[in-house]
Amino acid sequence: MAVVPFTEKDVALLARLLRAEAEGDGKLGMLMVGNVGINRVIEDCLDFTDIRNIREMVYQSPGGFEATQMGYFYQRAREVDKALARRVINGERFHPASRSLWFFRPDGPCPEQWFGQWNTGRYKSHCFFAPLAADCPRL
Repeated sequence: MAVVPFTEKDVALLARLLRAEAEGDGKLGMLMVGNVGINRVIEDCLDFTDIRNIREMVYQSPGGFEATQMGYFYQRAREVDKALARRVINGERFHPASRSLWFFRPDGPCPEQWFGQWNTGRYKSHCFFAPLAADCPRL
């Protein structure tokens, strides 16, 4: 059962985001990026108080995803990527991104904190960061 409202266009949009942001980290890395995105729709805190659907999350500005500025993002969604998008839309969560609202790809090791948010772990090239439960209780 979906944890956020969606249309088939939303599935394709999220699938394109997963691929553009984390294809190099494989399916699990793409799922974790999906967790971050869906968490931003679920939560109503910090930088994400005006995000209510997948489209708003993908194109959030400022603070959105760099991939939306790259040509690769605008390629057609593949079925394999749509299947991954559906998994996170349906609530599957993957550590260390299960409660994360941010991720980035550092040149070196993951910092302990990033803009005041705690590191929850790394998967391949991306470090994930989650808010305190007191700041964002819906996650």
